[in-house]
Amino acid sequence: MRLVLFRNRKNESVRVTIKWSFIMLLLVFCSNAYSQINVIVYGDDSYPPYSYTENGKISGVYTEILKRVFAKMPEYNVEIHSIPWKRGLAKIENGEIFALYPPYKRSKQRPFMEYDGPILNEKLVVVCLKPVLETPRPNWPLDYIGLKIGGNSGFSSGGDQFYDLVEKNQIELDEVKGTESNILKLISGRIDCYMNDAISIQWELNKLQLSGQYDGESIVQGAVISSEHGYLGIASDGREFSFKEDFKQQYLGVLKAMKKSGEIEKIISKFLK
Repeated sequence: MRLVLFRNRKNESVRVTIKWSFIMLLLVFCSNAYSQINVIVYGDDSYPPYSYTENGKISGVYTEILKRVFAKMPEYNVEIHSIPWKRGLAKIENGEIFALYPPYKRSKQRPFMEYDGPILNEKLVVVCLKPVLETPRPNWPLDYIGLKIGGNSGFSSGGDQFYDLVEKNQIELDEVKGTESNILKLISGRIDCYMNDAISIQWELNKLQLSGQYDGESIVQGAVISSEHGYLGIASDGREFSFKEDFKQQYLGVLKAMKKSGEIEKIISKFLK
């Protein structure tokens, strides 16, 4: 009988030890989770295939890359929300939000954002109705004088010389939100040409062709405007974001490692397929 009691006590002791070990691990886990810094990052809600809202959720190439980056930053709990581009620019300028993607580097026009570590390289082109390009127009923007050019609101694409011509009323600029809206205006003949990223344009043309809204041949590519890098734009004024410098350091380190390993290229290829 004494031997049985001793065994029971020993087993109970083991059970108690295991129980307290589990509780301690749980407390450590909860402590780590609780100590995470909560951060909200905003992405353009209308820039497919790079960043856009679909079925109420933000998606896109940049979104998938950033989700992977943030998952490798365990000290931070990062949520990604969508926002109309111009509203996002206004909010980050006013210091209301921490980060916005994917701006191009516009240090003079947008000094309220910091541009470190480009995520992707995008090729900006101009596409036009086929009759507009019956006369070759390889030189941007001088060959496009006299035309009405569409663009995405708030993108500031086209370059300084282009905007000089717009100010002189030698080129008419017509900006609306979203690639699809611009391309539909182009198809209907309300604008002569449209400038944006080549992949984004082709993505929308494919969708419109599948839905029967585009004939597959009436829009052709004109001049290459430039190559632009897309960034995670972080608020220059960090007074409301005490974690800013540490976040940037970790973010840039993870992004660099993912580029080196080829992980980002795999994300792009998989997403676009």
